[in-house]
Amino acid sequence: MSGRSFLQIPGPTNIPDRVLRAMDRPVIDHRSPEFAQLTEDARVGLRKVFGTAEGSPMLYPASGTGATEAAFVNVFRPGDRVLSYNYGLFSGGMGNIARKFGYEVDEVPLRWGQAVAAEDVERRLKSDTSTNPYRAVLICHNETSTGVTVDLEAIHGAMAASGHEALFVVDTVSSLASIPFRMDEWGVDVVICGSQKGLMLPPGLGILGVSRRALEVAAKGGGSPRHFWDWEPILRENRWGLFPYTPATLMLFGLREALRMLVDEEGLENVYARHRRLADAVRAAVRGWGLSAVCEDPACASNTITAVRTPEGVDSNVFLKHARERYELSLGGGIGQLSGHAFRIGHLGSLNELEVLGTLGGIELAFNDLGIEVDMGSGLLAAQRAFSQTGAPQRQPEPALAAD
Repeated sequence: MSGRSFLQIPGPTNIPDRVLRAMDRPVIDHRSPEFAQLTEDARVGLRKVFGTAEGSPMLYPASGTGATEAAFVNVFRPGDRVLSYNYGLFSGGMGNIARKFGYEVDEVPLRWGQAVAAEDVERRLKSDTSTNPYRAVLICHNETSTGVTVDLEAIHGAMAASGHEALFVVDTVSSLASIPFRMDEWGVDVVICGSQKGLMLPPGLGILGVSRRALEVAAKGGGSPRHFWDWEPILRENRWGLFPYTPATLMLFGLREALRMLVDEEGLENVYARHRRLADAVRAAVRGWGLSAVCEDPACASNTITAVRTPEGVDSNVFLKHARERYELSLGGGIGQLSGHAFRIGHLGSLNELEVLGTLGGIELAFNDLGIEVDMGSGLLAAQRAFSQTGAPQRQPEPALAAD
Protein backbone atom coordinates (compact mmCIF):
# COMPACT_ATOMS: atom_id res chain seq x y z
CA MET A 1 0.00 0.00 0.00
CA SER A 2 1.33 3.46 -0.86
CA GLY A 3 1.43 6.27 1.71
CA ARG A 4 2.57 6.10 5.31
CA SER A 5 1.68 3.32 7.70
CA PHE A 6 -0.14 4.43 10.84
CA LEU A 7 1.65 3.43 14.02
CA GLN A 8 -0.90 4.26 16.71
CA ILE A 9 0.10 1.80 19.39
CA PRO A 10 0.83 3.15 22.90
CA GLY A 11 4.54 2.94 22.10
CA PRO A 12 6.98 2.88 20.49
CA THR A 13 5.64 6.05 18.93
CA ASN A 14 6.40 7.87 15.69
CA ILE A 15 9.82 9.52 15.55
CA PRO A 16 10.03 13.08 14.15
CA ASP A 17 12.24 13.56 11.09
CA ARG A 18 14.38 16.01 13.04
CA VAL A 19 15.18 13.37 15.62
CA LEU A 20 15.99 10.82 12.94
CA ARG A 21 18.30 13.33 11.24
CA ALA A 22 20.03 14.10 14.52
CA MET A 23 20.87 10.41 14.92
CA ASP A 24 21.88 9.92 11.29
CA ARG A 25 25.54 10.76 11.76
CA PRO A 26 28.89 9.10 12.41
CA VAL A 27 29.52 7.79 15.91
CA ILE A 28 31.78 10.11 17.91
CA ASP A 29 34.32 9.41 20.62
CA HIS A 30 32.36 8.95 23.86
CA ARG A 31 35.36 10.29 25.80
CA SER A 32 35.56 13.52 23.83
CA PRO A 33 34.62 17.10 24.84
CA GLU A 34 31.86 17.02 22.21
CA PHE A 35 30.28 14.00 23.86
CA ALA A 36 30.64 15.54 27.33
CA GLN A 37 28.61 18.53 26.14
CA LEU A 38 26.00 16.21 24.63
CA THR A 39 25.64 14.42 27.97
CA GLU A 40 25.25 17.67 29.87
CA ASP A 41 22.67 19.00 27.39
CA ALA A 42 20.61 15.81 27.78
CA ARG A 43 20.80 15.94 31.57
CA VAL A 44 19.71 19.59 31.70
CA GLY A 45 16.76 18.91 29.40
CA LEU A 46 15.69 15.82 31.32
CA ARG A 47 15.64 17.74 34.61
CA LYS A 48 13.13 20.11 33.04
CA VAL A 49 10.97 17.23 31.84
CA PHE A 50 11.13 15.58 35.27
CA GLY A 51 10.24 18.86 36.95
CA THR A 52 13.23 18.86 39.27
CA ALA A 53 15.91 21.35 40.21
CA GLU A 54 18.28 18.92 41.92
CA GLY A 55 17.22 15.42 40.90
CA SER A 56 19.80 13.36 39.03
CA PRO A 57 19.00 11.86 35.61
CA MET A 58 20.37 8.34 35.05
CA LEU A 59 20.66 6.94 31.52
CA TYR A 60 21.15 3.27 30.69
CA PRO A 61 21.31 1.50 27.32
CA ALA A 62 18.22 -0.50 28.27
CA SER A 63 14.43 -0.59 28.19
CA GLY A 64 11.94 0.73 30.72
CA THR A 65 12.03 -2.70 32.34
CA GLY A 66 15.77 -2.31 32.81
CA ALA A 67 15.20 1.12 34.32
CA THR A 68 12.72 -0.44 36.77
CA GLU A 69 15.29 -3.01 37.83
CA ALA A 70 17.87 -0.25 38.23
CA ALA A 71 15.50 1.74 40.42
CA PHE A 72 14.81 -1.19 42.70
CA VAL A 73 18.30 -2.60 43.23
CA ASN A 74 19.75 0.77 44.21
CA VAL A 75 17.33 1.46 47.08
CA PHE A 76 15.74 -1.87 48.14
CA ARG A 77 17.45 -4.61 50.13
CA PRO A 78 16.27 -8.24 50.05
CA GLY A 79 13.57 -8.52 52.66
CA ASP A 80 12.45 -4.90 52.35
CA ARG A 81 8.69 -4.39 52.23
CA VAL A 82 7.02 -2.34 49.51
CA LEU A 83 3.41 -1.28 49.04
CA SER A 84 2.25 -1.95 45.49
CA TYR A 85 -1.06 -1.57 43.66
CA ASN A 86 -2.14 -3.86 40.81
CA TYR A 87 -4.59 -2.16 38.43
CA GLY A 88 -3.19 -3.34 35.12
CA LEU A 89 -0.37 -5.24 33.46
CA PHE A 90 2.37 -2.69 34.16
CA SER A 91 1.42 -1.68 37.69
CA GLY A 92 1.21 -5.37 38.51
CA GLY A 93 4.52 -5.86 36.75
CA MET A 94 6.28 -3.59 39.22
CA GLY A 95 5.30 -5.97 42.01
CA ASN A 96 6.38 -9.00 39.96
CA ILE A 97 9.85 -7.53 39.39
CA ALA A 98 10.15 -6.68 43.08
CA ARG A 99 9.33 -10.26 44.12
CA LYS A 100 12.10 -11.67 41.93
CA PHE A 101 14.66 -9.72 43.95
CA GLY A 102 13.39 -11.05 47.25
CA TYR A 103 11.49 -7.95 48.31
CA GLU A 104 8.30 -8.46 50.29
CA VAL A 105 5.42 -7.06 48.20
CA ASP A 106 2.16 -6.08 49.88
CA GLU A 107 0.01 -5.91 46.77
CA VAL A 108 -3.42 -4.28 46.67
CA PRO A 109 -5.48 -5.73 43.79
CA LEU A 110 -7.82 -3.33 42.02
CA ARG A 111 -10.10 -3.70 39.02
CA TRP A 112 -8.48 -3.14 35.65
CA GLY A 113 -9.86 0.27 34.79
CA GLN A 114 -9.80 1.52 38.39
CA ALA A 115 -7.35 4.10 39.75
CA VAL A 116 -5.50 4.17 43.07
CA ALA A 117 -7.34 6.09 45.79
CA ALA A 118 -5.13 8.43 47.79
CA GLU A 119 -7.20 7.71 50.90
CA ASP A 120 -6.26 4.04 50.71
CA VAL A 121 -2.56 4.86 50.49
CA GLU A 122 -2.79 7.11 53.54
CA ARG A 123 -4.71 4.51 55.54
CA ARG A 124 -2.27 1.71 54.75
CA LEU A 125 0.77 3.81 55.57
CA LYS A 126 -0.71 5.03 58.85
CA SER A 127 -1.46 1.44 59.88
CA ASP A 128 2.06 0.27 59.02
CA THR A 129 3.48 -0.33 62.50
CA SER A 130 5.75 -3.19 61.48
CA THR A 131 9.33 -3.43 62.72
CA ASN A 132 10.12 -3.71 59.01
CA PRO A 133 8.18 -0.70 57.67
CA TYR A 134 7.52 -0.10 54.01
CA ARG A 135 10.61 1.01 52.15
CA ALA A 136 8.53 2.45 49.30
CA VAL A 137 5.19 2.94 47.62
CA LEU A 138 5.18 1.79 43.98
CA ILE A 139 2.82 3.58 41.59
CA CYS A 140 2.38 3.39 37.83
CA HIS A 141 1.45 6.95 36.85
CA ASN A 142 -0.24 6.01 33.59
CA GLU A 143 -1.36 2.39 33.29
CA THR A 144 -0.72 1.63 29.63
CA SER A 145 -2.89 -1.49 29.57
CA THR A 146 -6.07 0.29 30.69
CA GLY A 147 -5.68 4.01 29.94
CA VAL A 148 -5.93 5.05 33.61
CA THR A 149 -3.88 7.95 35.01
CA VAL A 150 -3.25 8.12 38.76
CA ASP A 151 -3.37 11.47 40.59
CA LEU A 152 0.21 11.63 41.84
CA GLU A 153 -0.31 14.95 43.58
CA ALA A 154 -3.05 13.37 45.70
CA ILE A 155 -0.89 10.31 46.42
CA HIS A 156 1.95 12.60 47.54
CA GLY A 157 -0.46 14.45 49.82
CA ALA A 158 -1.60 11.16 51.32
CA MET A 159 1.96 10.01 51.93
CA ALA A 160 2.84 13.31 53.59
CA ALA A 161 -0.29 13.20 55.76
CA SER A 162 0.56 9.67 56.91
CA GLY A 163 3.90 10.77 58.32
CA HIS A 164 5.49 7.63 56.84
CA GLU A 165 9.04 7.78 55.47
CA ALA A 166 8.46 5.43 52.53
CA LEU A 167 10.10 6.37 49.24
CA PHE A 168 7.81 7.31 46.35
CA VAL A 169 8.76 5.30 43.24
CA VAL A 170 6.81 6.06 40.06
CA ASP A 171 6.67 4.41 36.63
CA THR A 172 6.19 7.19 34.05
CA VAL A 173 6.92 5.14 30.92
CA SER A 174 3.74 6.19 29.08
CA SER A 175 3.26 9.58 30.74
CA LEU A 176 6.57 11.46 30.89
CA ALA A 177 6.78 14.37 28.41
CA SER A 178 3.08 13.91 27.60
CA ILE A 179 1.12 14.29 30.86
CA PRO A 180 2.04 16.87 33.55
CA PHE A 181 4.68 15.55 35.91
CA ARG A 182 6.37 17.45 38.74
CA MET A 183 9.01 15.39 40.51
CA ASP A 184 10.00 17.91 43.18
CA GLU A 185 6.54 19.27 43.85
CA TRP A 186 5.04 15.78 44.22
CA GLY A 187 7.87 14.36 46.28
CA VAL A 188 8.78 11.60 43.84
CA ASP A 189 12.03 9.89 44.81
CA VAL A 190 12.62 7.73 41.74
CA VAL A 191 11.14 8.33 38.29
CA ILE A 192 11.21 5.38 35.86
CA CYS A 193 10.94 5.94 32.12
CA GLY A 194 11.97 4.73 28.67
CA SER A 195 12.84 6.55 25.49
CA GLN A 196 10.21 5.21 23.10
CA LYS A 197 7.03 7.07 24.01
CA GLY A 198 6.60 10.72 24.95
CA LEU A 199 10.28 11.42 24.35
CA MET A 200 9.79 10.50 20.66
CA LEU A 201 12.83 8.22 20.36
CA PRO A 202 13.39 4.60 19.35
CA PRO A 203 13.45 2.01 22.13
CA GLY A 204 16.83 1.64 23.75
CA LEU A 205 17.26 4.08 26.64
CA GLY A 206 16.19 3.29 30.18
CA ILE A 207 15.85 6.59 32.03
CA LEU A 208 15.64 7.40 35.74
CA GLY A 209 15.22 10.58 37.73
CA VAL A 210 16.58 10.20 41.27
CA SER A 211 15.99 12.49 44.24
CA ARG A 212 18.62 13.45 46.82
CA ARG A 213 16.80 11.34 49.39
CA ALA A 214 17.00 8.23 47.20
CA LEU A 215 20.68 8.89 46.51
CA GLU A 216 21.30 9.07 50.24
CA VAL A 217 19.47 5.78 50.84
CA ALA A 218 21.66 4.08 48.24
CA ALA A 219 24.86 5.67 49.57
CA LYS A 220 24.14 4.55 53.15
CA GLY A 221 24.00 0.86 52.27
CA GLY A 222 20.52 0.59 50.85
CA GLY A 223 20.01 -1.57 47.84
CA SER A 224 20.83 -5.01 46.56
CA PRO A 225 23.93 -6.50 44.93
CA ARG A 226 24.40 -4.74 41.62
CA HIS A 227 27.02 -3.79 39.07
CA PHE A 228 25.70 -2.57 35.72
CA TRP A 229 22.66 -0.95 37.35
CA ASP A 230 24.63 0.77 40.12
CA TRP A 231 24.06 4.49 39.81
CA GLU A 232 27.05 5.60 41.92
CA PRO A 233 29.54 5.15 39.03
CA ILE A 234 27.11 6.97 36.72
CA LEU A 235 27.01 9.96 39.08
CA ARG A 236 30.78 9.97 39.31
CA GLU A 237 31.38 9.77 35.55
CA ASN A 238 28.55 12.15 34.65
CA ARG A 239 30.44 14.94 36.45
CA TRP A 240 32.80 14.85 33.47
CA GLY A 241 30.08 14.18 30.90
CA LEU A 242 31.03 10.51 30.67
CA PHE A 243 29.54 7.10 31.51
CA PRO A 244 31.00 4.00 33.21
CA TYR A 245 29.97 1.87 30.20
CA THR A 246 29.71 2.36 26.45
CA PRO A 247 26.70 4.68 26.09
CA ALA A 248 24.06 4.66 23.36
CA THR A 249 25.84 7.52 21.60
CA LEU A 250 23.52 8.16 18.67
CA MET A 251 20.45 7.83 20.89
CA LEU A 252 21.80 10.69 22.98
CA PHE A 253 21.96 12.90 19.89
CA GLY A 254 18.31 12.03 19.26
CA LEU A 255 17.41 12.68 22.90
CA ARG A 256 18.99 16.12 22.82
CA GLU A 257 17.06 17.02 19.68
CA ALA A 258 13.78 15.70 21.10
CA LEU A 259 14.29 17.71 24.28
CA ARG A 260 14.93 20.85 22.23
CA MET A 261 11.64 20.29 20.43
CA LEU A 262 9.62 19.53 23.55
CA VAL A 263 11.16 21.88 26.11
CA ASP A 264 12.77 24.76 24.24
CA GLU A 265 10.44 25.15 21.25
CA GLU A 266 6.93 23.83 21.88
CA GLY A 267 7.22 24.21 25.65
CA LEU A 268 6.12 21.54 28.10
CA GLU A 269 2.84 23.22 29.04
CA ASN A 270 1.93 23.36 25.35
CA VAL A 271 2.97 19.72 24.96
CA TYR A 272 0.63 18.76 27.79
CA ALA A 273 -2.20 20.86 26.32
CA ARG A 274 -1.71 19.23 22.89
CA HIS A 275 -1.97 15.76 24.38
CA ARG A 276 -5.09 16.73 26.30
CA ARG A 277 -6.65 18.16 23.13
CA LEU A 278 -5.92 15.02 21.10
CA ALA A 279 -7.13 12.76 23.89
CA ASP A 280 -10.39 14.68 24.26
CA ALA A 281 -11.09 14.13 20.56
CA VAL A 282 -10.37 10.41 20.80
CA ARG A 283 -12.65 10.09 23.82
CA ALA A 284 -15.36 11.98 21.93
CA ALA A 285 -14.98 9.49 19.08
CA VAL A 286 -15.37 6.51 21.43
CA ARG A 287 -18.58 8.01 22.78
CA GLY A 288 -19.73 8.68 19.22
CA TRP A 289 -19.27 5.00 18.40
CA GLY A 290 -21.37 4.06 21.41
CA LEU A 291 -18.50 2.06 22.90
CA SER A 292 -17.02 2.10 26.40
CA ALA A 293 -13.54 2.97 27.58
CA VAL A 294 -11.82 0.59 29.98
CA CYS A 295 -11.07 3.50 32.32
CA GLU A 296 -13.99 3.67 34.74
CA ASP A 297 -13.67 7.28 35.90
CA PRO A 298 -13.48 9.94 33.15
CA ALA A 299 -11.49 12.14 35.53
CA CYS A 300 -8.72 9.52 35.45
CA ALA A 301 -8.73 9.01 31.66
CA SER A 302 -5.25 9.01 30.16
CA ASN A 303 -4.17 11.71 27.74
CA THR A 304 -1.78 9.34 26.00
CA ILE A 305 -3.72 6.11 25.46
CA THR A 306 -7.36 5.10 25.31
CA ALA A 307 -8.36 1.48 25.84
CA VAL A 308 -11.70 0.72 24.16
CA ARG A 309 -13.91 -2.28 24.91
CA THR A 310 -15.18 -4.02 21.78
CA PRO A 311 -18.89 -4.91 21.51
CA GLU A 312 -20.06 -8.21 22.94
CA GLY A 313 -19.07 -11.07 20.68
CA VAL A 314 -16.39 -9.09 18.80
CA ASP A 315 -12.87 -10.47 19.15
CA SER A 316 -10.58 -7.45 19.32
CA ASN A 317 -7.65 -9.51 18.04
CA VAL A 318 -9.53 -10.24 14.80
CA PHE A 319 -10.31 -6.54 14.43
CA LEU A 320 -6.68 -5.55 15.06
CA LYS A 321 -5.38 -8.06 12.52
CA HIS A 322 -7.76 -6.76 9.87
CA ALA A 323 -6.90 -3.09 10.52
CA ARG A 324 -3.20 -3.85 10.26
CA GLU A 325 -3.38 -6.02 7.14
CA ARG A 326 -6.01 -4.05 5.20
CA TYR A 327 -5.10 -0.47 6.14
CA GLU A 328 -1.59 -0.69 7.64
CA LEU A 329 -3.08 0.74 10.81
CA SER A 330 -1.35 -0.62 13.91
CA LEU A 331 -3.32 -0.26 17.13
CA GLY A 332 -2.54 -1.63 20.57
CA GLY A 333 -4.14 -4.90 21.51
CA GLY A 334 -5.92 -5.71 24.68
CA ILE A 335 -3.30 -7.28 26.95
CA GLY A 336 -3.58 -9.48 30.00
CA GLN A 337 -7.20 -10.01 30.98
CA LEU A 338 -8.30 -7.59 28.22
CA SER A 339 -6.94 -9.74 25.37
CA GLY A 340 -9.74 -10.24 22.85
CA HIS A 341 -11.98 -7.77 24.64
CA ALA A 342 -10.39 -4.37 24.00
CA PHE A 343 -8.06 -2.45 21.73
CA ARG A 344 -5.87 0.54 22.55
CA ILE A 345 -5.41 3.79 20.63
CA GLY A 346 -2.07 5.47 21.25
CA HIS A 347 -2.24 9.27 21.00
CA LEU A 348 1.11 10.44 22.34
CA GLY A 349 4.45 11.69 21.16
CA SER A 350 4.85 13.28 17.74
CA LEU A 351 1.19 13.57 16.76
CA ASN A 352 -1.31 16.14 15.49
CA GLU A 353 -5.01 16.50 14.75
CA LEU A 354 -4.95 15.18 11.19
CA GLU A 355 -3.10 12.06 12.24
CA VAL A 356 -5.68 11.42 14.95
CA LEU A 357 -8.51 11.88 12.44
CA GLY A 358 -6.79 9.51 10.01
CA THR A 359 -6.50 6.91 12.76
CA LEU A 360 -10.16 7.23 13.71
CA GLY A 361 -11.22 7.03 10.08
CA GLY A 362 -9.20 3.84 9.63
CA ILE A 363 -10.81 2.31 12.72
CA GLU A 364 -14.25 3.04 11.30
CA LEU A 365 -13.34 1.45 7.96
CA ALA A 366 -12.19 -1.69 9.77
CA PHE A 367 -15.39 -1.70 11.85
CA ASN A 368 -17.44 -1.49 8.67
CA ASP A 369 -15.48 -4.23 6.89
CA LEU A 370 -16.12 -6.64 9.75
CA GLY A 371 -19.78 -5.75 10.15
CA ILE A 372 -19.31 -4.24 13.59
CA GLU A 373 -22.41 -2.16 14.30
CA VAL A 374 -20.93 1.32 14.55
CA ASP A 375 -22.28 4.13 12.38
CA MET A 376 -19.70 5.13 9.80
CA GLY A 377 -18.46 8.65 10.51
CA SER A 378 -19.97 8.88 13.99
CA GLY A 379 -16.65 8.92 15.84
CA LEU A 380 -14.86 10.91 13.18
CA LEU A 381 -17.49 13.65 13.29
CA ALA A 382 -17.42 13.72 17.09
CA ALA A 383 -13.65 14.17 17.04
CA GLN A 384 -13.84 16.91 14.40
CA ARG A 385 -16.38 18.75 16.52
CA ALA A 386 -14.16 18.39 19.59
CA PHE A 387 -11.26 19.93 17.67
CA SER A 388 -13.37 22.74 16.24
CA GLN A 389 -14.70 23.68 19.67
CA THR A 390 -11.22 24.13 21.14
CA GLY A 391 -9.73 26.07 18.22
CA ALA A 392 -6.48 25.53 16.39
CA PRO A 393 -3.29 25.54 18.48
CA GLN A 394 -0.35 27.79 17.68
CA ARG A 395 2.45 25.98 15.89
CA GLN A 396 6.13 26.83 15.63
CA PRO A 397 7.79 26.42 12.22
CA GLU A 398 10.18 23.48 12.08
CA PRO A 399 13.80 24.31 11.26
CA ALA A 400 15.04 22.87 8.00
CA LEU A 401 17.92 20.94 9.58
CA ALA A 402 18.68 19.51 12.99
CA ALA A 403 21.48 21.21 14.89
CA ASP A 404 24.46 19.10 15.99
